[in-house]
Parts: sequence; C-alpha cells; structure tokens
Amino acid sequence: MTMTDKDTDLARFAAAAIERLRVQDPELYAILDNEYSRQANVLTMVASSSIADPSALICEALPTMNVTAEGYPGARFHAGCRHIDEIEQLAIDRCKAVFGAQFANVQTMSATSANEVVMFSVMKPGDTLLGLELDFGGHLTHGSKASLSGQVFNAIGYGLTKDERIDYDQARERALEHKPKLIICGTTAYSRTIDWARFRAIADEVGAYLLADITHIAGLVAAGLHPSPIDHAHFTTTCTHKQMYGGRGGLVMIGKDHDQLGPDGKTTLAKLIQKRVFPYFQGAPNQSAIASKARGLAFVASPEFQGVAQRVVDLAAALADAFSKKGYRVVFGGTDNHIVVVDVMEKGITGVNAEKALEACGIVVNKNRIPYDQKPPHVTSGIRLGTNGLAIREMEPSDMVECVDLIDEILGALKQVSDREFELDPAFQASIEERVRAITRRRPIRSYPAPLDF
Repeated sequence: MTMTDKDTDLARFAAAAIERLRVQDPELYAILDNEYSRQANVLTMVASSSIADPSALICEALPTMNVTAEGYPGARFHAGCRHIDEIEQLAIDRCKAVFGAQFANVQTMSATSANEVVMFSVMKPGDTLLGLELDFGGHLTHGSKASLSGQVFNAIGYGLTKDERIDYDQARERALEHKPKLIICGTTAYSRTIDWARFRAIADEVGAYLLADITHIAGLVAAGLHPSPIDHAHFTTTCTHKQMYGGRGGLVMIGKDHDQLGPDGKTTLAKLIQKRVFPYFQGAPNQSAIASKARGLAFVASPEFQGVAQRVVDLAAALADAFSKKGYRVVFGGTDNHIVVVDVMEKGITGVNAEKALEACGIVVNKNRIPYDQKPPHVTSGIRLGTNGLAIREMEPSDMVECVDLIDEILGALKQVSDREFELDPAFQASIEERVRAITRRRPIRSYPAPLDF
C-alpha cells in the first residue's frame, strides 16, 4: 500500500465517521453543529482557552483511541503499540525541542494532573506547599483549600505588593518561616512577567523544589516573548490547549535538573515523574490526545506561530489600553501577556452579571475575583479577558478599540437588579449581537470553514 493509499484510508475514515454520526444520531449531531456555529459567530475572549487548529482537533477523533498502551515507548504492557510508540516519541521530542527541556512526559491528562504528579513526586501528605493565593492570581492547584493541593498538604500562600505585583519579599519571608518542600510559581490570572530566577533563589535558600506552572503563558514562553523557567525550576508544567492551540492535555518538563536525585537520594527527578504518572496516577494514556499534542507542538515550532504569539501580546496591550481610556481600572496596571483583568465593580456591576450580559450579546469572557475582592467567587468584582482566540482570527490592535466600545455599551446598558440578576433590553441585545457577528465575518477563525449561515 502506498503512502497515498494510507492517506486516502484515513481521510475516508474521517469523512465516514462524521456522516455516520449525522445519520445515526441526528440529535447529538445537531447540538455539535450548533456549537460549531456558536464558536464561529461569537468573540471568544476567555483567557483560559484558545481556538485549536482543526489539524490538532482531528487527531482526537482517530483510531489511536482504540489502543490500550500502559507504559512508555518501548516498554508497554500491551501489544499493538508500534505506531503508538512513534506518536508518543514524536510528541516527547517536539516538546523537548520547543521548550528546550531535557525531559518531557506527555501523558498527563491536564495541567491539574501534571501539577499533582509533581507534588506527589517530592512531597508526602502533610508537607508544606507555598503558592500564590487564589485571589491574587494563583490557581486552585497551587494550594487552594477547595483543591486536593490545599487539603492534602499544608498550603501557605504569598500575595501581591501594593502596586499589584508578585511580592517576592513576602514569598521569601514565608518560605524562610514555613520551610516548604515545594514552591509553586506561575499564575492563572496574573498579567505581568514572572521572575523565575528570583523564585529559584528562594527555593534554593530553603532547600525546596520549584514548580513553574506556565499553563497560561506556554505559547509566549515557546515564542521567546516571556522568559522561560525550564532551567530555573526543577519542574515545569503546562496544558496544551490554552495558548498552544492544540488538544486538551498536560505536559511535565524538566531542564538541567532532570538527572538530579529526588528526596529518596536514589531516583532521578525524571524517573520520579515517570513513575508518578504511570502507574501511580494513571493507567493507559489517551493516545489520541497525545497525537493532538504532537500536532499542536509542531504548530508552536512553526514560523507562523511566532506571528500569532506576537499578535497575542499586541492585542492584549491594546485591549488594556482601550479599557483604561474608557475609565475602567485594569488590575495589575496593565499586561505583559494575554490576560487583561478589569474591575467592573467600580462601575457598579458584579463580575457574574457582566459575564452573563456580555455572553448574551456574543462576547465571551469570565467573571474573576480581583485582589482583596469583597464579593464571593460565584459573584466576583472583576472580569478576565484574553486574546488567544482573537489572535487566531488575525485581529489587529485597532479592533480592540471596537471590542471595548461594544463591551462598554453593554455594561452601560445593563441594569443591575441584584448581585446575580440584571436586565438588558432585548432590542439592544439583538443589535449588539449583529455588530459582533459583523466582526466575526470580517475576522473569521483562521483555517476554520465559515458556517453555512454566514
């Protein structure tokens, strides 16, 4: 069989699969079709996601899903893994090349599981963990009491300075006081550059391991638009869908410390991670997701991605500037990455009402707590926006002014009834929706076919 025949077989398989779904399960097919159209016709400005390339998405719908492949390339517990080994090794090699890592595990199902793998590799229940507090931009897995990380471990938090920057002095003071086994740096809603070297100096001073969670900025790190933590942190984790435009999943990477011995004095950090992923936390990995990761990593390594990443940063800066000029307080004083956090309570609107009103008009953001927020997590005083999805539409900084104009009009027209309830004139909502659709027609998603109702 020639390569052309093989390509034809795969293409026929994919086409037959979607047709089979359409014919045999029209109810589910219709919902999926509607979701495609929704994504095409709204402005997705959620910082915690991007718009995956179709070539990465299709990898998750191929027969690799049929293979059980416990173990690692060349050391599986099941037969039939010849090509599966090739796919996983390709993902590993691409990951190491993109991030300059010496070691990579591509099997973790998410960044959350990647973080938990690291924690249980170097800590025992009850050990002390130091991470950025959730309200100051940290993640649930960095020690929040709502997470396993804050319940199994003794989680201590550090925060921000008065000018809303990471308080490295406070982090050092609390590290000296509490002697954590692991320090986590990296954020989920912090828009400024992180000083990895300073965190490593703190970790070394107290004999702690350092975990850098770059989930939100992995693409910028790969593109050289944010400093890399690979050789500063003992471990670096990320997911592959937020800023790498690939399928959903996690990565664990190690740089120069890959052959350093772990807490037992016998096992290297790289081998510890391998053992904690399988068999400690996971059985057979999702090989289709790993194929999607491999495809996403190839995109990140391409010259095209460099332009996308630069656009992400440029759009975010323009977005923050446009909000400031409209009189909104931009938390952290601006942005160095893709994240823009806006205080909407200064306008008398809760984050949840802003989120719902904007979504009703075709603009998708998420409610977000701000430093020293007086509102609970399900209400919040802020909204968080991101430019990953806008960059893949090839939008320009000038477009951000139009986006903020629309957002300001919506929030200005919103009548807040209570912290969780609002009113919005239906005719006004419909007019804004059409203006949003006009933008999406002018700036369609790169490489996505336009929906039929365009």
